[in-house]
Amino acid sequence: MGSQQATAEEIADANARLLTATPQEVLAWAAERFHPRLLMATAFGAEGCCIIHMLAEIQPLTTVINIDTGYQFAETLDLRERLAVRYGIVVEYVRPELSVPEYEAEHGGPLHPHRPDQCCHDRKIMPLRRAVRDLAPLAWISAIRKDQTADRGKADVVQWDAKFNLTKVNPLLNWTKRDVWGFVHKHEVPYNVLHDRDYPSIGCWPCTRPVAPGEDDRAGRWAGKVKKECGLHVIEVKDGEGI
Repeated sequence: MGSQQATAEEIADANARLLTATPQEVLAWAAERFHPRLLMATAFGAEGCCIIHMLAEIQPLTTVINIDTGYQFAETLDLRERLAVRYGIVVEYVRPELSVPEYEAEHGGPLHPHRPDQCCHDRKIMPLRRAVRDLAPLAWISAIRKDQTADRGKADVVQWDAKFNLTKVNPLLNWTKRDVWGFVHKHEVPYNVLHDRDYPSIGCWPCTRPVAPGEDDRAGRWAGKVKKECGLHVIEVKDGEGI
């Protein structure tokens, strides 16, 4: 168990050693090194559900949170309960300071149609920053895959996350969509039923639509906009943009 933040040298060494490791090996290293100051953030995608399945076997006391923006699908919220029944892991909700009605009243209506970056910042990034401040983890686990977006393609299995001043662990980074669903079906991992309704990538309901045959898996996220990331996994940050 670690009580101190990892050094740059330790992170580089761990990344080199774990570059071709299995997700379970990566998680086992993270649990040994950082628990109980290890945090997982999940949006309840199929990837995150796979990691929760693995954590139930490796370190079931890992703190797992979900950033509940107030705009999540009912099917997403239901999945939280099914995972709790299956694994005994209750995902903790982290919410923005303002409820959706309060937030929309403050801004004269919803921001997501015309200022989605601001909406994501206020209702995803800021709540995670507060959670990091309050829970004081040394590392956080994400479920990103390298093949999902250009930003995620730049990630390492173990890296320093300057946005949150934490070590970031990406155990599924080198997996493909086929790997994810092979694991889901083999282990009967609970997953969001919207995946069966042409929603391969699921975010907030106002900014997520089904995808058509032949479209990219993330084409339904912020459809019609250049935006493809909420900002949590974008590596480049402005100077001074810490927690």
